[in-house]
Amino acid sequence: MKIKRLLYLMIGFVCLGLGCIGIALPILPTVPFFLVTIFCFANSSKRLHNWFLHTKIYKRHLEAFVKKKGMTIKAKITVLISVSLLMGLGFVMMSHVLVGRIILTVIWICHIIYFIFGVKTIKQTDKEDTKQSFSLKRIQSEN
Repeated sequence: MKIKRLLYLMIGFVCLGLGCIGIALPILPTVPFFLVTIFCFANSSKRLHNWFLHTKIYKRHLEAFVKKKGMTIKAKITVLISVSLLMGLGFVMMSHVLVGRIILTVIWICHIIYFIFGVKTIKQTDKEDTKQSFSLKRIQSEN
C-alpha cells in the first residue's frame, strides 16, 4: 500500500511541475497535468490534496472547470492550441507509422469534439464577477 501511495505522490509532483512549466510555455497543456495532480494527491495524501486545492494555480486554472464543469473560451482555446501543436508534432514524427498517425488523428478529432461540444463554455468565474461588482459598487459610491 505504501508503494502505491509513493507512486501516486511522485506522479503528482511530476505532473505539478509539468503543469507549472505549461503556464509559461504555451506548448504544454496545463489543465490536464493539474487534473492528474489533483487525482494523484487525492490518492496519496489528504494534506497535499487540500494544499493544492487552496493554491492560486488551482483556483486560476482548474476551479471553474471542476466546480462548474466548464471553461472560459480563453482556457479552451489555450488547451486546444497546445494539444493540437503537440499532437501535430507527434504526427510529423510518426512519418513512417501509418497506424500511429491514424490513431493520433482519431484522438485529436475526439479531443476537438469534446472541448467544443462536451465542455461547457463559461463567460467568467464567480470570483471575477464579485471583483467587478465590488469595483462597480465602489465607483458608484464615490460618485
